[in-house]
Amino acid sequence: MPNQKILYITTEMYPYQEDTNMAAVVNKMALKMHNEGNDVRVFMPRFGQISERKFQLHEVIRLSGMNIIINDLDQPLIIKVASLPGERLQVYFIDNEEYFKRKQYYFDDEGNPFDDNDERAIFFARGVIETIKKLNWVPDVIHLNGWMSSFVPIYLKTYYESDTYFKDAKIVLSLYNEKDAPLASNIDEKLKFDNISGLKALNNPSVKTFVAESMDYVDMIVKGDEFLDEDLDKAFNETSTPKSEYLDIDSINQLY
Repeated sequence: MPNQKILYITTEMYPYQEDTNMAAVVNKMALKMHNEGNDVRVFMPRFGQISERKFQLHEVIRLSGMNIIINDLDQPLIIKVASLPGERLQVYFIDNEEYFKRKQYYFDDEGNPFDDNDERAIFFARGVIETIKKLNWVPDVIHLNGWMSSFVPIYLKTYYESDTYFKDAKIVLSLYNEKDAPLASNIDEKLKFDNISGLKALNNPSVKTFVAESMDYVDMIVKGDEFLDEDLDKAFNETSTPKSEYLDIDSINQLY
């Protein structure tokens, strides 16, 4: 159905990341919906590996300048934007020097997960939500891709519960086989600062447990990878949220 406002929240998108299924799928989904006459926006982190010069990113001054408070610390939110190369599709980048300037995504050179991956995910989720509100652009559909984006529906249905801005948006979650990693053991204190508690994922905080948690906060789940690993597949099969098996790109608009 054309003339919808569709928000893609993702951690990967081609050509900013080149070698993953998620990056390719998000690129194709967003372009398909854009070319069918929908108003499409994409939000993703401005990881340090993304070249600002190559992709012609520039700061959006009117959207930047907010601070997101994480664990009682003010973190400045910088918004950058670029057009997808060769297309008239805008991609917004959530940036913060403390969280995203490093050259690796989630693991250091020794393969250890970053201690602040939880804070980075919280900052990303809240940064997207606050920026969309500042844009005064109300999405009809929010499509989530990548584990960091799973914090968005959790925040929308708890911290932002009384905020009616997104109340009519349909939230779709795509599942991908991402490398699991523990999240900080004190993530409960950081979420409690935002009045979020009682999550099942807090019993064993990790990338996978928060993705599984977010399944309870969305309207539809779809397999982004055709075959999911055992833990994700189990959570997918057990959730009571409406769900779909893997869809090829030509069929993706069935979700909307």
